[in-house]
Amino acid sequence: RFIPTGSTMLNLALGGGWVEGRVSNIIGDKSTGKTLQCIEACANFARKYPKAKIRYRESESAFDNAYAAALGFPLERIDFGDPMETVEDLFEDLERIVNGAKTDELVVCDSLDALSDRAEIGRDIDEGTFGAQKAKLLSQLFRRLIAKMEKKRVTLMIVSQIRDNIGAFGHAKKWTRSGGKALDFYASQVVVLANTGKLTQTILNQKRAIGIKVKASIDKNKVGLPYREALYQIRFGYGLDDAQSMVDFLAETKVDMVQLRNLNFTFLRQAGCSN
Repeated sequence: RFIPTGSTMLNLALGGGWVEGRVSNIIGDKSTGKTLQCIEACANFARKYPKAKIRYRESESAFDNAYAAALGFPLERIDFGDPMETVEDLFEDLERIVNGAKTDELVVCDSLDALSDRAEIGRDIDEGTFGAQKAKLLSQLFRRLIAKMEKKRVTLMIVSQIRDNIGAFGHAKKWTRSGGKALDFYASQVVVLANTGKLTQTILNQKRAIGIKVKASIDKNKVGLPYREALYQIRFGYGLDDAQSMVDFLAETKVDMVQLRNLNFTFLRQAGCSN
């Protein structure tokens, strides 16, 4: 079972959307639509499960309620909870949610990089190695809760920000994100978003940006085929422009509609549908 992403191209790349009862990790640089993906997931989850609980944990202090509501975010159904400052807060909150959940809940953490840990808060700026405790806590968190989450169908979406991987060379990744290896191991889906360009329009003889083009790379997928890519558009004040994204895909691939129709008939026959 999947939660639609709001983009048909991304749904196809993921194999259906965000998988329920698992951990999904959205990674991206600034202005790539990470929070927008969470907003779309919450809106689609609310439509699919009218009585299910949605919990949004925002730790960046930058969430715009009015803009989110305009994009379809169901504010009246969202439990924002208490402000989180540390990974320990996330640990305790998520453990309480999972243990008390009956079925079908969605939890969003936006974002993991904005969370510190209590040991880091108690140190001076020039002391210790920052981030090591966060990785240990995340590993412990997932070991304790991952099986319960799948059993109770509690879906966790975690937003991460890209960091430069200093010292990387050769075939090594040029980017990384906080949290250590635990999130790489326990996440069922890892999607990396990249801004590939701006959408512009001439208004009053001035060219203005009205949106962006985004490329979503599936870095890991346990419920579908990995290493696929999806291209879609985001329009400011509107959200995901799914229709235009599909038109652009058909135009770019030069799909012959007759061949597409015949391909659909062939697929139905192979699936055993005679009519």
